[in-house]
Amino acid sequence: MGKYIGKRILQAIPLVILISILTFTLIQLAPYDAVDSITTPDMSAEYIEALKEEYGLNDPIYRQYLAWAKKTLSGDFGYSIVTHSNIKEALSQRIPATMLIVIPSYLVALMIAVILGLIAGAKQGTLIDKIVDGFCSITMSTPTFWMGLIFLYIFSYKLNWLPSLGMYTTGQEKSVKDLVWHMFLPCVTLTIAFLPQMIRYVRSSTIGQLAEDYVSVQRTYGATEKNILFRHVLKNALLPLITLVGMSLPMLVTGAFVTESIFSWPGVGPYFLGAIRGFDYPIILVILILSSSLVIIGNLLADILYGLIDTRIKDLGNS
Repeated sequence: MGKYIGKRILQAIPLVILISILTFTLIQLAPYDAVDSITTPDMSAEYIEALKEEYGLNDPIYRQYLAWAKKTLSGDFGYSIVTHSNIKEALSQRIPATMLIVIPSYLVALMIAVILGLIAGAKQGTLIDKIVDGFCSITMSTPTFWMGLIFLYIFSYKLNWLPSLGMYTTGQEKSVKDLVWHMFLPCVTLTIAFLPQMIRYVRSSTIGQLAEDYVSVQRTYGATEKNILFRHVLKNALLPLITLVGMSLPMLVTGAFVTESIFSWPGVGPYFLGAIRGFDYPIILVILILSSSLVIIGNLLADILYGLIDTRIKDLGNS
């Protein structure tokens, strides 16, 4: 198993390097320089050229990449071209805010999806299955921003039950209660957005597991459907979710751009969108590299978990 894990890690390292090179190169090939976003008509050509020299934009692209990679690996993410703020400090404040709504939403969605997916899979073709499938179809086809706006309109504007924007109420002392009230609508929106794919994963896996021979054997020995479902099928049906959970790891950085923007949540999403609008390439680069690296790490963790759980992969790693 150790050889298998080591092999997967060695495969991941060059992939991260390749992604960083491609991302850096594509941004450099954009039709205008990053400095163009902060220049004004009254700036002289000499001053603009000095700005480009300051940010190293006149160097060959490979030297720019090596200089950027060296700084990034040392933990220095640089400064915003537009606001001149420290990117590392900004992300250290925004990533926890993003995680604060993403993690609870994902965990709640995961628990609900396991229950609904198991029931729908066990009751395939029945009314319950059709209701669950209909819910998945509706929520998958509903844009997240529209759902968030509807929640804002009903619960904040019309009923005035919940706060609409931000992380805390302006002018009031910060408290856990106030934070939870502000988290509620973004978390509900994200939970509903996460649910359909998870439910269908579990449902499909449950249907497949119920057709396996071991289920027929358990029925022959007189095991109840409930016992078969929750003691035998559940463990095997959850295996595909390992990949899904691993692939969701980048959300800890990227969060939910649309949801955070709608609710003015001070996470990474609005920060990244603002950087894109202003072509603040140091911010864009850092967030893209972090998110793509988390995709690879998520896949790596999923493979390792598969290897620990699935004996077939474990045997393959030892061979």
